[in-house]
Amino acid sequence: MKIKELSKRLTERENPMRVHLIGVAGSGMSGLALLLLGMGHRVSGCDRVTSRETERMQGLGLIFSSPHNEESIEDADVVVFSSAIRDENVALAGARKRNIHCIRRAECLAAILGTKKGIVISGTHGKTTTSAMCAHLLRRGAVNPSHYVGAEIPVLGTNAHWAEDGELMVAEGDESDGTLALYSPEHAVVLNMEEEHLDFYSGLDHIKEVFNTLLNQTSGQIIYCKECENSTDVCSVRENSISYGWSDADFVASDLRESGGTVAFTVSNRGEVLGRVELGIPGKHNALNALAALAVAHESGVPFNDCARALATFAGAKRRFETKYLSEQLRIIDDYGHHPTEVAATLQTARSLNPERIVVVFQPHRFSRTQKLASEFGAVLQAADRVFVCDIYPASELPIEGITAQTIVDAMKEHGDVKAETVGAVSESHYAVGNALKPGDMLITLGAGNVHEIGTKITRDSQVLEEILRFSNDSDAIGELYEPMRKHSTMLVGGPAQFWVEPSTYEGFSNIVKYCRNRGIPVRVVGRGSNLLVKQGGIPGVVIHPSRGVFGEVSVSGDVLTVGSGVRFKKVASVAQQHGLTGFEWMEGIPGNVGGGLRMNAGAMGSESFDQVVDVTFLDEDGEIRTRTNKEIISHYRNVPELRRNFALLARFKGGKADAEVIKAKMAESMEKRKNSQPRAASAGCIFKNPEEMPAGKLVDVMGFKNKSVGKARVSLEHGNFIVNDGKATADEVLELISQIRRKAREEKGIELDTEVQIIGEDESLF
Repeated sequence: MKIKELSKRLTERENPMRVHLIGVAGSGMSGLALLLLGMGHRVSGCDRVTSRETERMQGLGLIFSSPHNEESIEDADVVVFSSAIRDENVALAGARKRNIHCIRRAECLAAILGTKKGIVISGTHGKTTTSAMCAHLLRRGAVNPSHYVGAEIPVLGTNAHWAEDGELMVAEGDESDGTLALYSPEHAVVLNMEEEHLDFYSGLDHIKEVFNTLLNQTSGQIIYCKECENSTDVCSVRENSISYGWSDADFVASDLRESGGTVAFTVSNRGEVLGRVELGIPGKHNALNALAALAVAHESGVPFNDCARALATFAGAKRRFETKYLSEQLRIIDDYGHHPTEVAATLQTARSLNPERIVVVFQPHRFSRTQKLASEFGAVLQAADRVFVCDIYPASELPIEGITAQTIVDAMKEHGDVKAETVGAVSESHYAVGNALKPGDMLITLGAGNVHEIGTKITRDSQVLEEILRFSNDSDAIGELYEPMRKHSTMLVGGPAQFWVEPSTYEGFSNIVKYCRNRGIPVRVVGRGSNLLVKQGGIPGVVIHPSRGVFGEVSVSGDVLTVGSGVRFKKVASVAQQHGLTGFEWMEGIPGNVGGGLRMNAGAMGSESFDQVVDVTFLDEDGEIRTRTNKEIISHYRNVPELRRNFALLARFKGGKADAEVIKAKMAESMEKRKNSQPRAASAGCIFKNPEEMPAGKLVDVMGFKNKSVGKARVSLEHGNFIVNDGKATADEVLELISQIRRKAREEKGIELDTEVQIIGEDESLF
C-alpha cells in the first residue's frame, strides 16, 4: 500500500482501519496513536513497558498489550513499527508471516499528513521547539491546526492532536534516516542542515539530496534560516523561498535583549517593522526558531499581534532547556542537545542567566557520533565550568573499539583546561555530580538518552536537603548530597551518604532528628569514622556529623572536662595535659571522637571511656535533650546499649591532678605503644572483638592470615586484628576478607568472631 493510497484509506471515516503500533510507548509512536484515534480508527499497540502515556491513551480507546506479542496484530490492516524495533521482534515477525502490510513510523505520518495541508518542520536541530511554536501560534490565531511534535509540550497539552475541522497540520520531520523524502507538504521549514546521522548518510551532499527531495515535493512556501550556510545554499535558489535571520533576510530579528530567562526582539518583514516580541523562553537560537514560526503563521493568515501574545506565553518543550528545579541555591536544567551546535546554543543560553558556575552532565549519543564529532564536543563544552561525562548512550549501535566517554574528556583536554571527568553509568552518576554542586550553580543534564534521570534524582534529594536545613533553624548548619563516606572513615572506603548534615547547635541537631523521624527518614550519627566500615551501596537517609559549633568545644572546670561529642579524643588528652590533669593519656592513641567513643565505650591501655565519665547529655528517641549520670548508664565492653538508640551531644569527664612530667611520660608511653603495635596504613582499628579463647589478633595470626589480601584490602603484618587499605580498596574487598577470616575461625577453630568495627550501609544503592 503506497502512501497516497493509505492517505485516502485513512479519510474513510465510515470504514475505519485497524492499525497496530509496535513500540507505542515511545514519544513518536504515541503521537501517531493519538492522531489515528482522533481520526476515528481502531488502534492497538504493544511495547515492552507500560507507561503513564500508554495508560492515558487506553482511556482514549487504545488497546494496549505488554510485552510485545504476536497475538496483538492478528486482525490488523496495517502494522506500524518504530526505528527502535528490530526484525526479530515477535509482533513484527508475526505480522510479516501473515502478510500484513508493515510500514515505518515516518510512512504512517506521511500518510496522515497527506490528508491535510501539511507544514513540515525540518532541520538537524530545533525541530521540536519550532514545531511546538508553530502549532501554538496557529492555535492562538484560531486556525485550529492538527500537530505532531516529538516531545511533550505543556502549552499544547499533548505531543499530538487531531483537529477534524482544521485544514492545517504541523509536523516535525525526522531527517535521521532519510524518511524526510516521504513528505509532500504545503509548506516546509528548513531550520539548519549539518553533517549528522552519519551512520545513515554518506556525507553532507547526501543530506542535501534528501532535503532537496522534500523541497521538490513542497507545493507552497519554503521557509529557511539564512544564518545557516547549507540551508541557504539549498533553499535560496528556489522562487518559493522565504528567509529569516539577523539581517538581510525577509523576516529579521533586531535589537535583541536577553534577561531573566526570556529573550525580546523586534520583528521586521521585508523592511516593515511588525512589532516587538518577548519570548517566554531564553536563548538567541530560540529567537531564530520564533522567526520561523512567525513566518509560518504569517503565511497562514495569523495577525502579528496574536503571534506576539502567543510567543509571550510559550513555555517550551520537555527536555528543551527545561527547568526541573529552581531555588536560591541551585537551578537544574534538562536539555535534549546531543549535537555540538545544540550544546553550544544551550550553554550560550545558560551563560546569559549569569549563574555562579555552569556544571554539565553530558551523555554522548551513539558511538559513531562520538567518534566523528569528539573534537567539536571538546571545543563547545569549554563554555561550561565543570563537565561530567556519562557512558555513551548506544541507541541501536554496537560499541566501537576505543570510543568511550573518555574520548570526550580527552577531546576537552585538547581544547582547554575545563575540569572534566567520566562518571560511568547514568544509574550512579548522580552521586559524583550532586556532591560536586555548590551554592549558585546551574546544573545542566545534556543528551538525547536517559541522562535526565540524573537531574530528576538530584532534584528530588535537593528539595529534601534544603527542607531539612530550613527545618533545623540552625543558620550555620551545612548539608551535602551524596557525601562520599570514604572521606569520613579512617579506612578510606565506603559509598555515599544520601544526605550529609552538620549541625552547629543542640537545637539544630534535635530539629533535624525530629524532622526525619516524623517523615520516616533513616537517621545515623557519624563521627570521625575510626571504628566504621560503610558498605559500597552507601547510607540511605540522613547522616548527621556533629563536629562544628558547640560540638567541637572543650572547657575545663577544676578536674572536670566538658567535651562536645565532635571533639577528637586526641584533643581531649592534649587539653587535659595543658591543665595538669591525668587519666586522659590513653585517649591520645584513640583516632576517633568522643561521640563515637562513648557509643562503643572505646578504650586503650587498660582504660575505658566510662571509667571517667561523670555524665552524658544526649538526644533521646523522642528528640528531647536529656542528661544522665554514669551510674544511670549501663556500659559494657565495647557496647553502651543506651547510646545505640540515643545520640550523645556532650560528656563530662573527671581526671586527677598530677605533675606535668608524670603526664608527659604517660602520654609518651601511649604514643610508643600505638606506634609499635598498630599499623600506620589506613584502617578502622580493631576489626574483631576478642573472643574468650584468645586475643583476636593472635587467632588471625595462628590461622595464617597475616599479610593476606583481597584486592587492596590486607591483613596488617604489625597486628592481625587490623585490616589496612593499601590504596583504593573497596568496602566489598574488606568485607570479603572479614568473611574469609570468620569462616576459617568457625570451621577450623570452632570460634565465632564478632566484629568490633561497626558495619553499616547497604550492599547496593537504594537511592
